[in-house]
Amino acid sequence: MTTDTVKMTVLVTGATGRVGRRVVESAEAAGLTVRPASRAGAVRFDWADRSTWADALRGADAAHLAHLPDVGAPGAAEAVGAFARLAVELGVRRLTLLSARGEPQAHATEQAVRDSGAGWTVVRAAWFAQNFSEGPLLDGMRGGELVFPGGEVLEPFIDTRDIADVVVAALTGGDRFAGRTLDLTGPRLLSFREAVAEVSGAAGRDIAYVPVPARDYGAALREFGVPAAEAEFLVELFETNLDGRNAVLSEGVREALGREPRDFSDYVKECAGAGIWSA
Repeated sequence: MTTDTVKMTVLVTGATGRVGRRVVESAEAAGLTVRPASRAGAVRFDWADRSTWADALRGADAAHLAHLPDVGAPGAAEAVGAFARLAVELGVRRLTLLSARGEPQAHATEQAVRDSGAGWTVVRAAWFAQNFSEGPLLDGMRGGELVFPGGEVLEPFIDTRDIADVVVAALTGGDRFAGRTLDLTGPRLLSFREAVAEVSGAAGRDIAYVPVPARDYGAALREFGVPAAEAEFLVELFETNLDGRNAVLSEGVREALGREPRDFSDYVKECAGAGIWSA
């Protein structure tokens, strides 16, 4: 790591999210000056409020972009493109974008970052292991039944700590990862049923997996108050992203970090030991 890298100030958007907070931790461990940004944090940042963008960016050398609710959501490409161009105007030299494997809806957002004029790296990640222990699926896991439109498709679940470490490697690696799209997976394929079974065994309690059609899942989301447009987008996303297209492993983590990705079973043991899935 060079002296310039150590002095690098990195803006992390979505800094309280499943990946963002691990990017903050990994960047701090690497000796970078980190500026965690979120809608309610000390550094305020909101994709929907452009008045928050410039203050968050000023003085940063690099930025990690994570668009909410999804990198492929309607309006994401326009917002991320505008933000990336502003970042370049304000002196930001390096950008990383968190994207998703097998999600064609995200391609326009990726292209917006490529067109920004910054040195960029797109990080396409598989389904997060931490989705089972953080976020909207956790209530079902704790309640003993995960209802989800994953069918019996195989997925190379990845630990978000590995994603974060790759993001930091991309930001600090000079030209090594500039202008590249990195494909990240865990070390093995599992179905959602198998993943839930591993959690159930480690947690010492029965947790069932109940696959449902994406359209039925979307209807349930609307009943729980999710706006119709957002629910429809999620249905489209699940119908495409969870059709088996991602049932293949990649070498992205090993290439970036020089080590194997963390195994799903290690993540499960840690969470179970912490009582995450207790009823």
